[in-house]
Amino acid sequence: MNTQHLIKSIIQRVATGPDLSKDITFKEARDGMQAILHGEVDDVQSAIFLIALRMKRETMDENKGILAAILSLSDKQQIDVVDLVDLGDPYSGYNRSIPISSFLPPVLAELGLPTIIHGLDSVSPKFGLTHRHINQALGLNVDCSTEQAKNSLEDSSIGWSYVDQASYCSDLHDLVPLRERLVKRTVINTVETLIGPLRGKNTHSILGYVHKPYPPIYAHLVDASGMDSALLVRGVEGGVIPSLRQKGLMISYRGLIEQGRIDINPKSMGINQELRAISFPDKLNVHNDIKALADYTVKLGKSALSGYKGLFYDGLVLAASLILWHTKKANSLAESAEMTRAVLDSGKALNRL
Repeated sequence: MNTQHLIKSIIQRVATGPDLSKDITFKEARDGMQAILHGEVDDVQSAIFLIALRMKRETMDENKGILAAILSLSDKQQIDVVDLVDLGDPYSGYNRSIPISSFLPPVLAELGLPTIIHGLDSVSPKFGLTHRHINQALGLNVDCSTEQAKNSLEDSSIGWSYVDQASYCSDLHDLVPLRERLVKRTVINTVETLIGPLRGKNTHSILGYVHKPYPPIYAHLVDASGMDSALLVRGVEGGVIPSLRQKGLMISYRGLIEQGRIDINPKSMGINQELRAISFPDKLNVHNDIKALADYTVKLGKSALSGYKGLFYDGLVLAASLILWHTKKANSLAESAEMTRAVLDSGKALNRL
């Protein structure tokens, strides 16, 4: 079936209303998405394809098919490290709270876990403050190639990097203008954090979620992507940093097998905060003040890496502790928290930054 016949057939089935819409196969989802990525489908049909799938609710086969199409056009590099942490924060960023996770990579690297963080400049539905904005504010190269990121990760004195979607999957990045016009979240938002442009001997995907049905969906997608384990954290704004004030949940997977389901209690790790996250300063918002917000985040982040105690410091302790436990670098969350505080108080993570 040629591309036009395929897309027409898919749209006729998936866009037939809430009761009559039909699912498509893994192969159809993959081939349809590949055609869109290759620029063989016009914007109107591409939009209908993505929105109709979303409105009928994507099946696991459809999710996997979309992911497979994107993976087939992505630059993936194998790197010479035993354990690699892949931080998959939402690419649309944060629009209410400061993304503490931007400063996790140098902390984890100092703790013996090389870490890659990835994203892009701005995309729907949030058009928020992203890791690219913050790395730009740090004065780092946000347009490095996957090869350059690989070199940083293999350098024992660095051990971390940011890499942009435009560098490792330019065909997907070319869809950003279309996604901005769609406004709403699509299947791309679900799968793009799972590309894993760099892979170690063991690659651990760290993902945030908000809605309860997502952990098993993400576990299947992490497995389909070829990564070795997944840690799913119910985090602030769907990111990997849990609430600093109240109990949360994390679920650990190895392949498709659930390894552990643990209630996160910040107080058990010596974290006693009255706020769940760091809110944006008054009068600053993502519509007009991205640069100011990024600069503010950098100021807070550097202070935390210098050992300054506060919400940012505790956020790093909490998230790093979960990842150390998941990757079996520590036997308990309390031990993980002690290890993380020692690194922050030493200033060694700041040197890596």
